[in-house]
Amino acid sequence: MASTWQKTQEFYNWVIESGDPRTDPWPLVHSPLPVTLLFALYLLAVALGPSCMQKREALKLRGLLLAYNLAMMVLSTYMFYEFLVTSILDDYSYLCQPVDYSQSELGMRMARVCWWFFFSKVIELLDTFFFILRKKQEQVTFLHVYHHGTMLFNWWLGVKYVPGGQAFFIGMLNSFVHIFMYGYYALSSLGPQMKRYLWWKHYLTIMQLCQFVAIAVHSSYNLFTECPFPDGFNTAVFLYILSLIVLFLRFYYRTYIRGKQEKLT
Repeated sequence: MASTWQKTQEFYNWVIESGDPRTDPWPLVHSPLPVTLLFALYLLAVALGPSCMQKREALKLRGLLLAYNLAMMVLSTYMFYEFLVTSILDDYSYLCQPVDYSQSELGMRMARVCWWFFFSKVIELLDTFFFILRKKQEQVTFLHVYHHGTMLFNWWLGVKYVPGGQAFFIGMLNSFVHIFMYGYYALSSLGPQMKRYLWWKHYLTIMQLCQFVAIAVHSSYNLFTECPFPDGFNTAVFLYILSLIVLFLRFYYRTYIRGKQEKLT
């Protein structure tokens, strides 16, 4: 037992000490404990939230939702701009890009936007809380919880160990897609009268799927070439993205193909 506990402590110390020293002092980065606690509280809310709301009226939250979604649009736009411009100024390669661990202006600029992208995943946990408070439990699917929870840990690892390099492409593409996603949410938060302007919902899902395919191709390319970016991260990204492709394809089929067929019968 003592040996197991000692090995656990050694592993924990290694996790903490082997990260990027530039990002280590930044909020939520030093230790995995804060994000683990956040994730545990998130799962607790998902499990207990619906029963807590069972005898309460659904909250409207129209003004709050509009402000939140517009703020997330602005943040996504800022992150997309930072990822794109920094990668261009630093002459990033889309085929093989190691992490710049230096204290250079552009190296730190890329690390900072990676942190903001990670922090945006913390903020996005509010999506689930809003669904629960509005008693939209049908929206809190396995896909929804899996995607939000895993992205939190994925990008903690990214900021802790590889804030930049190949990872920039994921953040840049995801930020771009989220500009449209939160734009859609902002419109839908205005009420049923906006429904006629939301005809493009299934195109948004297609955009998300195209994003995942692009990330899968991008991350898998370096598994067959020599590139000074950790293969472990590229492998993890590739396998994770495959899981999202499967889940989103299932969602697309059930929502837009089978759902449409059921309406016609």
